[in-house]
Amino acid sequence: MKDIVNNYPPWLFNCFNIIINPMRSIFILMSFFVCSLAHAQKVDSTAHVDQFKTALLTLRADVNNIQLNLGKSERRFKTGIAVATLGYSITIAGGLMLGRKHDDVGKGLLIAGGATGITGTFLMVDAFKFLGRASRKQSP
Repeated sequence: MKDIVNNYPPWLFNCFNIIINPMRSIFILMSFFVCSLAHAQKVDSTAHVDQFKTALLTLRADVNNIQLNLGKSERRFKTGIAVATLGYSITIAGGLMLGRKHDDVGKGLLIAGGATGITGTFLMVDAFKFLGRASRKQSP
């Protein structure tokens, strides 16, 4: 090994030291820079996790609100269908009684059934306002 070192001129080792020392300094600086970036990313990821949790909670509240409005809409719609069906059935029965023995009762059933049917139709249409509430965008 000593023979190998003695075969090279001394100025080559000086050049080698001049090159290696700055490289060592650059390597140390780069290592410090990489560690700093890793720490910064860790801090940023914590902020992103907090933002993600907030967004998730907001989304969960929106879904609960939509489910509540859909439940209300479903109940109103089913009630509206039942009332409208009953009303229009009474209207049909009243129409069948017209021109027969109980003509006055038929007229009354036509009016009562028509009013009940319109009320049921109004309940069905009114059920959709809850769907409209669920779909509205709220300003931030």
